[in-house]
Amino acid sequence: MHGEYKVPGGKLVVADVDVVDGLLRAPRISGDFFLEPDEALDAIDRALDGLPAGLEARDLAARVQAGLPPGTVMLGLTAEAVGIAVRRAVSRASDWRDHDWRLVHEGPQPPALHMAIDQVLAEEVGAGRRPPTLRIWEWGASAVVIGSFQSLRNEVDGDAASALDVEVVRRISGGGAMFVEPGNTITYSLYAPESLVAGMSFAESYAFLDDWVLGALAELGVRAWYQPLNDITSDQGKIAGAAQKRLASGAVLHHVTMSYDIDVDKMLSVLRIGREKLSDKGTTSAKKRVDPLRRQTGLARDEIIRRMVAHFRTRYGLTPDALTDDERILADKYVAEKFSTPEWTARVP
Repeated sequence: MHGEYKVPGGKLVVADVDVVDGLLRAPRISGDFFLEPDEALDAIDRALDGLPAGLEARDLAARVQAGLPPGTVMLGLTAEAVGIAVRRAVSRASDWRDHDWRLVHEGPQPPALHMAIDQVLAEEVGAGRRPPTLRIWEWGASAVVIGSFQSLRNEVDGDAASALDVEVVRRISGGGAMFVEPGNTITYSLYAPESLVAGMSFAESYAFLDDWVLGALAELGVRAWYQPLNDITSDQGKIAGAAQKRLASGAVLHHVTMSYDIDVDKMLSVLRIGREKLSDKGTTSAKKRVDPLRRQTGLARDEIIRRMVAHFRTRYGLTPDALTDDERILADKYVAEKFSTPEWTARVP
């Protein structure tokens, strides 16, 4: 059994292992990481040999950590990464390049339609009717997108949203509210089979699925990292937030909203973020917390997207694609029956 795991911001860890009578046998850990002393690698293999194959990654990591020689130094490698690589081997996880990735990047769409397309494409990938897909969003209107489990009235000032012509929609994934405006946001979704994140917890899969973004940002001169659970941040402040949904069909929906530019005053008018703190100090704090890519890169939004897509294509392969007629029809149906209805948007009042 063979499993691979790229440490976010680190190196590749590879696990080759047999399972005999429910136990790990002849484990071999390798990769492009740095490890001292040399005998630490043999110690890792010995620590894994004979362990129950059903152990979770964190339990495997604990055994690895306990078996390391005193003074071991790991660079680009962690005991947790070894555990994940082994779990991915045992789970027969797929790798990014095992899949024929498609790119969907179409013109501006209404917010409710974006919510519907997300559900449709995730379902289609889960059913095997669509290859794994990267979709770049273009927003047709300003919006507040709230998480599946958030309270509408607790998160959004409805009067302010109406006055500022900001549409309020609810997505199918959890997480917090986000404020978006056309031209000021870079939003993308990944629709993948669950095999891609096999052997990982939700928390581990967040960073794994966005590691390519960290690489793309590095090429743009932005030193960014993943801040658990679901933020991409830099020395200058938060850049993006992620959310995820795993469907019963076996698909993973992972989407991210990145701030290219932002009207903080407008955002704070619509979102009830620390409303009791809306003093000059509170507003200044909010502006500092979110640091848009426009300021950090000096590049046009379209150029950042172009380079992100090029980076993904270089790492994993990517073929241009579009929504099918059937997918469009189903998305329109979901808009009418779900995503534009008060029953869905206010399902948690």
